[in-house]
Amino acid sequence: MSRLKLNLLALGVFGIFTFSCSNAELESRLAKVEGEVAELKGKGNVAPAPIANKTPTAPAPEVKPDGPLPEFKFEETAYDFGNINEGDVVEHVFKFSNTGQAPLIISNAAGSCGCTIPKWPKEPIPVGGTGEILVQFNSKNKPGVQQKTVTITSNTYPKITKLNIKSLVAAQPKTNGPS
Repeated sequence: MSRLKLNLLALGVFGIFTFSCSNAELESRLAKVEGEVAELKGKGNVAPAPIANKTPTAPAPEVKPDGPLPEFKFEETAYDFGNINEGDVVEHVFKFSNTGQAPLIISNAAGSCGCTIPKWPKEPIPVGGTGEILVQFNSKNKPGVQQKTVTITSNTYPKITKLNIKSLVAAQPKTNGPS
């Protein structure tokens, strides 16, 4: 078998993975291509293996761990910056306390896009202790209504806590360059 045919088949398999619309269609096409590759390799006319009909399943629900757990109590979980101008960088501090029965550890905090940057305490927050999460929003190239989320991952139950910010960003006038 020529290298050209194998390269074309490999390219075809890549194309199927890249441009397919559904899993069932993808699996069917992949089985057909695998059969053709086996045939071209000289292993005979091999029929494709039957494809199991796979239905997407939801992730398993989070199970509450045994024992004492920390618990967030935020003063607020949403903040509206109101009207700002495109290019403004604004910040808000979300204050919280640990009202649970174990030290609270924040392992990560992530903004829903690169324009939203959270800063969180890296050290454990003791029972009854307080902390702050600073959220910075950069409105550069973000005209219009903006709604962003900060996803906090911690040792609480549930593990994920979300904070929300929003703003109405007034667009900067477009300039056509020097006259």
